[in-house]
Amino acid sequence: MTARSTVILHDAPAALVAALRATVAHGPSAAYPVLGRDDLTAHPAPLDLARRLGCAGLRPAGRDDIDRFLHITHRSSPALLERAGNVIEGHDALALVGDQDRARQEVLHAVDAARGRGNKSVIVVTGGPGTGKTVIACRLLGDLCKQPGSNPRLLSPSGTLTRQLRRTVGDAFKGLITTFLNNVPAAITHDSVVLLDEAHRARTYPDHQHAVFPVTLGKLIGHAAVTVLFLDERQIVRPTEGLTLTQLRQHAQRTGSAFAHIDLTTQFRCNGSRAYQQWVDHLFRTTGPASPWDSGDYDLALAAHPEQLDHWVATHMANGTTARITAGFCWPWDSPATPPLLPEVAIPFDGPNGPRTWARAWNARADEQHPDHPDVPARPFWATDTGGHHQIGCIYTAQGMEYAYNAVIMGPDLVRRADGWIARPEESHDAQLRGLPPHRYLQYALNTYRVLATRGSRGTRFYSTDPLTQRFLHTLIPPHDQEAH
Repeated sequence: MTARSTVILHDAPAALVAALRATVAHGPSAAYPVLGRDDLTAHPAPLDLARRLGCAGLRPAGRDDIDRFLHITHRSSPALLERAGNVIEGHDALALVGDQDRARQEVLHAVDAARGRGNKSVIVVTGGPGTGKTVIACRLLGDLCKQPGSNPRLLSPSGTLTRQLRRTVGDAFKGLITTFLNNVPAAITHDSVVLLDEAHRARTYPDHQHAVFPVTLGKLIGHAAVTVLFLDERQIVRPTEGLTLTQLRQHAQRTGSAFAHIDLTTQFRCNGSRAYQQWVDHLFRTTGPASPWDSGDYDLALAAHPEQLDHWVATHMANGTTARITAGFCWPWDSPATPPLLPEVAIPFDGPNGPRTWARAWNARADEQHPDHPDVPARPFWATDTGGHHQIGCIYTAQGMEYAYNAVIMGPDLVRRADGWIARPEESHDAQLRGLPPHRYLQYALNTYRVLATRGSRGTRFYSTDPLTQRFLHTLIPPHDQEAH
């Protein structure tokens, strides 16, 4: 096969094109025609344009050749799959413990059974934050990559999580780990096993206007032999997403697919403290009283003001452990894509030396780091890279991530009163949420702060900008020790 090349500068004037042609006339680039604006015209004849483009002698492929091309099954090479499986299997960060490995084995048995029956299968793995859903998904991808004839994919609606996972296993495997938004990846075929992590974040709007089940997700399940969905319904944080176990079970019944459900209960984040996970679940529920924190197996305290949070995070970073500050989306976010970022999260407070204002920037919007600002990580790597502790993360940056120490700023969009939690959507700066009525906004706000409260593997500090909410939290959480590190 031979290839022809042509340099096309679609808006270049004739003088510039003539100068470029003269420059390359006697070098190795002389074989490649340079075309400019005046060359790209079909007059006086289309054949002349075809000659200039170097394609006058080309003929269209026959119908049989086109049909064969359209029906080619696209899949990763066996060598790539084997290499990916070995990398994942040998990666210490993707090792499974206890219930995690038992869940993995159950999924593999369900996959084998689905393949043996020859019909489609839907498997749902549920579990709260820190139960290991993502690490199980990664290990399953490694297992499936090593199976003969396999065609697996690991998808996530979160671009941040996708970028982090690709970094973990290497960019060479990015075709196996992709972001799932509005289209079904072309490489998913009738024999594929699809692992959909953070399935609760899958986009469901406006699909629900047209069908009882999200159209794009339905197509994904319909394309694959087996779809494994990792789900936590209490991590649904906006109206454009929201998938439930019940919806998936009903969809499997309607489509004649086999269905299996695996529930993860063991907590591996938050110092393995099931008491803390249950405490957070009770704190951020729509009804019922909250309980004082009385367990010693997790480092939890209430900060008196945001500067305490800042000092606490800086101390841990200086000691070589990761620490981050997150906040509800209650402040403007108008910083340009290129740093320096604007200190938009501004909180007035009464400190030891009188009234003052503490201010920090949100994390960067850009997906790539600016070379002149090495201490401002790209958005997908705010939780892990150098300098992230100087910016404030929001729900869309922090969800799916974890770090050792976690500071949470509760904004005025969710406040506590005698009768329970009150939602104030007018205090939100999230365009997708602020127009909702309070009763609808409430569950999204509770889910948001529940997610933010469960990012820390070793400790968490709370602070509310609302005085009455801060007073309520003071009845539940011990005060921050100024000398604690």
